Amino acid sequence: MARADRSFARRTLLTTTAVLSGAALLGGTAQAAETRHAAWPAQFPLPDGFQPEGITIGAKPYAYFGSLANGDVYRASLATGRGEVVAKGAGRPTVGLKIDRHGTLFLAGGDSGEIRTVDARSGRTEQVHATGGTFVNDVVLTPGAAWFTDSFKPVLYKLAKGAVETVPLTGDWQQGPDFTANGIERTPDGRALLVVNDFANGGALMRVDPGTGAARVVDLGGAKLPNGDGLLLLGRTFYAVQQRQNAIDVFRLNDAGTRGTAITRITDPRFRIPTTVAAWGARLYLPNARFDVEPTPETDYDVVSVPQV
Repeated sequence: MARADRSFARRTLLTTTAVLSGAALLGGTAQAAETRHAAWPAQFPLPDGFQPEGITIGAKPYAYFGSLANGDVYRASLATGRGEVVAKGAGRPTVGLKIDRHGTLFLAGGDSGEIRTVDARSGRTEQVHATGGTFVNDVVLTPGAAWFTDSFKPVLYKLAKGAVETVPLTGDWQQGPDFTANGIERTPDGRALLVVNDFANGGALMRVDPGTGAARVVDLGGAKLPNGDGLLLLGRTFYAVQQRQNAIDVFRLNDAGTRGTAITRITDPRFRIPTTVAAWGARLYLPNARFDVEPTPETDYDVVSVPQV
């Protein structure tokens, strides 16, 4: 392991340890948090015609959503459900997005092939990177880098220090003839990445070495992710949104992220093809993408929340 890789592993491990400690504390206070936030809306609207896909929540109770229609970013208060567009997309889509502790938004640009960074406070676009990709789908942040999937090419994109590196996916990775890579997360120990492969083995979770791009199938005990989309890791509890199944499948992962045990499946009658998931307090928040309807400027969209496991 090179020095940079050792540094990456050490920093991610330290970060993950802090997250695990925070998760344990959160678990002990989850009921109190749920009571305190009981008056917060469990469902709230997004603008008509918005076409949401991604969601991210930072250090404050505000959720950010990206628009497939025009790339706008909409920020909503979790306490009230009210919000506004805080960044314009200039007609280029926004799919997955994440916000860092400095208030920078990292946007996956879908079929534009772009990666964009935006200041969440001012709405100003800071950087635009052309990846040469086909469909830049989702993103996860690690110490020092942002990692993006491409749904039609067997690669990941690593954005670090203002430059994009293309990392080919090898090993167990199987690229399908159509939509393949989707959501992306980190392993509990922070040493590797987890990527949904909607094609391999009828829908699989892959553990990817960030240094080499080598992928290995994660043993989920026979569970499959044929409609796997957004991923969320809280401690060792792993949430995988199965969008067209209107469900979230929940697993307990080992530290290395090589094995997972199914815990439960979360369903809700308010789900209308949710795509991605983010957490605040004791609740999960998901935008309904409504991929089963033809979008129009009048199509209604919303966000729903459900309790964490």
